[in-house]
Amino acid sequence: MTQGSNIPSVQDPTESGVLIRADGVTLPGTLAMAASAVGLVLFAHGSGSGRHSPRNRLVASELRHEGFATLLLDLLTESEAEDRRYVYDIPLLAERLLAATRWAATQPNTSELPVGFFGASTGGAAALVAAAREPDVRAVVSRGGRPDLADAALADVSAPTLLIVGGEDSQVLELNRRALAALRCHKELAVIPGATHLFEEPGTLEAAARLATKWFLHYLQ
Repeated sequence: MTQGSNIPSVQDPTESGVLIRADGVTLPGTLAMAASAVGLVLFAHGSGSGRHSPRNRLVASELRHEGFATLLLDLLTESEAEDRRYVYDIPLLAERLLAATRWAATQPNTSELPVGFFGASTGGAAALVAAAREPDVRAVVSRGGRPDLADAALADVSAPTLLIVGGEDSQVLELNRRALAALRCHKELAVIPGATHLFEEPGTLEAAARLATKWFLHYLQ
């Protein structure tokens, strides 16, 4: 595994590019630290998205403002991302997320931090499958996610889980309600009024970011 460069302890978060070995490939990521970080949140991006996603970067910025370290990474290589078989390979995405979690546990800046997962779209399912396999994960948040794709793993998730869905994203909302019923951990479903799947409506993404931040502040400190 290739380690990222040293990250200075400053009031404003600073980003550092990192490379993480997983499943025989190298995945690029962006690690950002704040002074006296209270936890680390790893992002599992959805289909057709990656570490440069403006929506997830907005959420990550909100989290860092509250003192969290964040790790945004590409769970697929460029060639894999063009193949729909990989995009919906939830076990593969989950294993890559777990590889990043193991990597973070070896880094001096993040090894002692409690860990949470934030997933969007298919990344929501990957985050839940990974959490079911890693009991040390303290909390999971899914935004506009497909937790239904986690299937039987939902019953094995022990980390408190928040599902955030847009009120106008009717099909995904129904899928999240079914997944909520299958979860046996502490769980909540938060519906953002007026939001569609990508939370593009004014103020809706910010509302989701605030809910996610509140969840992680409660369970990661």
